[in-house]
Amino acid sequence: MERKLFCEISPFTYRLSMEKEILKRHILDMLRKTQFAKERTEESLPVVVYRHNSLIRRRLGNVNMQLQENKATNLALAVKHIDGLLIRPGETFSVWKLIGRTTKGKGYKEGLTIAKGKPSQGIGGGMCQLSNLIHWLVLHSELTITEHHHHDGLDLFPDFGRQIPFGTGTSISYNYIDYRFRNDSLNTYQLRLRTDDEYLCGELRAKEQQPHTFHIHAENEYFSRENGVVYRNGEVYRDIIDRVSGQRFESQLIRTNHARVMYDCPPSMIIRE
Repeated sequence: MERKLFCEISPFTYRLSMEKEILKRHILDMLRKTQFAKERTEESLPVVVYRHNSLIRRRLGNVNMQLQENKATNLALAVKHIDGLLIRPGETFSVWKLIGRTTKGKGYKEGLTIAKGKPSQGIGGGMCQLSNLIHWLVLHSELTITEHHHHDGLDLFPDFGRQIPFGTGTSISYNYIDYRFRNDSLNTYQLRLRTDDEYLCGELRAKEQQPHTFHIHAENEYFSRENGVVYRNGEVYRDIIDRVSGQRFESQLIRTNHARVMYDCPPSMIIRE
């Protein structure tokens, strides 16, 4: 029998392990003296780099829709800590540095989370949708992603109105699994975020126009069956395009997907044997 990890012994040891990682992240940030973006302003910067709206209430397999309602509450609370944020040259953006712990005392409710590769629920659940949106905006900019985690190797839910390529999502957990990017340019950027009755709405704005535009797209997508297990496959590319000429001068492979499908495949799904 395999020996259990300390964090697997009991809920208490799991919590203890989490708190250790949280403390470790705080210490590392202090030692590295990272310059985090903190200043927010109600005035929007003039240039819209990219905008996207993400549907809040999605039907995800058999997930309780009340968790989606609670997620709407959680997102509305979280965006207030980020909306209007300026990311100046040399500064780093961190989801958790801005939002902090998502606790019941702050008004957060139980929402959908992912634990050990399976759907679960917890206070503040749904923050991944926020980091997903921010990541999608950042992919269309000159900003440098410095920390990005995937729900790696798993296709957890069937597509429901998918608008962006599979594999461009993020995974976050306070505070040691973060989403971060750094502004290595001479431009100043700004995040504008809000929620309405249906959508999480986001804009990445800037002080000056970028020299490039970006196009993210998927290629070679298909499902395969390997030793009785179905996998989702594909590649995600990021094209860098000259703003003046419109010519593509680089195409970056940013993700190769080989994700185990964790839901029942519909009869209409085409699977390569």
